[in-house]
Amino acid sequence: MLILVVGATGHLGQHVVRQLVADGHTVRAMTRVPVRARAVVAAGAEVVVGDLRDAASLHDAVCGAEVVVSAAHSMLGTGKSSSAKVDDAGQCALIAAARHAGVSHFVFTSVLGAALTHPVDFWRTKAKVEQQLQVSGLAFTIVRPAAFMEMHAYELIGKAVASGKRVVIFGPGDNPRNYVAAADVASLVVHAVGDASLRGATIEVGGPENLTTRQVIAIFERVTGRRATVVSIPLPVLRAMAPLLAPLHGGVSRILRASVVGETTNQAFDPASFQGRFPVPLTRLENWARERLA
Repeated sequence: MLILVVGATGHLGQHVVRQLVADGHTVRAMTRVPVRARAVVAAGAEVVVGDLRDAASLHDAVCGAEVVVSAAHSMLGTGKSSSAKVDDAGQCALIAAARHAGVSHFVFTSVLGAALTHPVDFWRTKAKVEQQLQVSGLAFTIVRPAAFMEMHAYELIGKAVASGKRVVIFGPGDNPRNYVAAADVASLVVHAVGDASLRGATIEVGGPENLTTRQVIAIFERVTGRRATVVSIPLPVLRAMAPLLAPLHGGVSRILRASVVGETTNQAFDPASFQGRFPVPLTRLENWARERLA
């Protein structure tokens, strides 16, 4: 079975490719920049050049594929790589290309909390694409992951702790939220590819614990043995900055808006509901951090 993975060079996409190849599938990895695909080539995938902003390239990429896994997003993108062009128009174009090519199953990576009424456009866009997929006529599975540890815990917090730099957090950092390892989400995606009973399902997945930003900092302090210097940007400042930055960098503005929502609304995930249904072990952040920084 030939499986096309879109967004194959990202944190999630690389894990999906490796696990699919390990399971014996033929994997085609789509990327805009082939030089970034060395890791997935080494894992055993073939590479096809494609761009969600270029509909013609998508038709070539999906040709012959039985399954499409979309793991791409552009939450921080701006200009030609804006979320509107990649996450909205691009994903809808991919769905259309998959339908035209007769793809038998489309697995879409959305986001936990996706809703047309969400206060942040990225979550609204994901919900819109979910709806587009649901009415496309394609067999589909929608996966809604919590915040990835690789980005939201490590890149935005842990990396600064590990390097002895000042840690800048948005808001007080006291509201629990959920973090999930990309490898765990990939395991769910691969399971969904092989489990026909999950056609038409929308599955939420998160990690085994809900942690405040302050608790995340403490975890990286324990793992690295370093004491972090923390600077908190107050919520009123974030609320004022977000609209001012929108014309200059939509991605940064989106992160600020999301940070306000993350500190003022319920961001918890119940892992028991997931672990009771799926054979996917969930990784604790401290274990992930110790392995990452070993």
